[in-house]
Amino acid sequence: MRLADIDRRLVLKGPQGYIDVARASGGRFGPDTQSALDAWDEFSAWADTFLASPQAGKAPVTGTGPDTVWGPVVTRPAQIFAIGLNYRDHAAESEFGVPDEPAVFTKYPTSLTGHEAAVTLPDGQVDWEAELVVVIGRHCHRATRETAWSYVAGLTVGQDLSERRLQLAGPAPQFSLGKSYPGFAPVGPELVTPDEFADPDDLELGCRLEGGEVLQKSRTSAMIFDVPELITRLSAVCPLLPGDLIFTGTPSGVGLARTPQKFLAPGDVLVTWVEGIGTLRTTMVAP
Repeated sequence: MRLADIDRRLVLKGPQGYIDVARASGGRFGPDTQSALDAWDEFSAWADTFLASPQAGKAPVTGTGPDTVWGPVVTRPAQIFAIGLNYRDHAAESEFGVPDEPAVFTKYPTSLTGHEAAVTLPDGQVDWEAELVVVIGRHCHRATRETAWSYVAGLTVGQDLSERRLQLAGPAPQFSLGKSYPGFAPVGPELVTPDEFADPDDLELGCRLEGGEVLQKSRTSAMIFDVPELITRLSAVCPLLPGDLIFTGTPSGVGLARTPQKFLAPGDVLVTWVEGIGTLRTTMVAP
């Protein structure tokens, strides 16, 4: 199953295109993604039945084009977790050792945006970090590795955009603040349920500049702490709630670690992908 937010409406991808969920369900589920996530078991059962029915092929579809507004696939998360140094090659390029525990920080919900977003660059050094993002679909506290995937509604593509000067300023790094300017958490274009993947723990991911070089490319199987491990360790402390996001970390290739260093500039279009999910496109603009 694939979901998206188009023109502030939750849509389900059907055989002919995107179908408005609130209309197709007769108002059983609202137009906001969170209405589905808050009733994920009920929604999943309805969606599976609907997609298997003749009505799915006959339902009106939502068109997409240059004026389409793609919202973040989750519009109102209570918590956004992010994991630093979760690929050995990125830990090495950052001149850190391999962590014994996940390096956890947060991104604030006001940093969320969607596919085809324009992000205003603040003063400083704005860097890219391609990431697989996990969307929680069920209340989760003290999960085990064996049960962890059962709490996941889906996966999506994300960028952990980072302004490095603020992130590294002061006597202690300001990770959360330096990574939470407006638009610094683009996610999308779709939420894809785990059953759509042959192996959700081994997906290619990366990013490139449109018309230019590939900046990052790796596989999620190279994570130090995989998705089940992250859910297990986070939920041992914090209950995870429907709609919560986990940015699972980035591989090597960030601009801060290059010689010479390289950062995003106005006019750059950052194209980020995760295998089996799609491509997230983000345009950088001047203040």
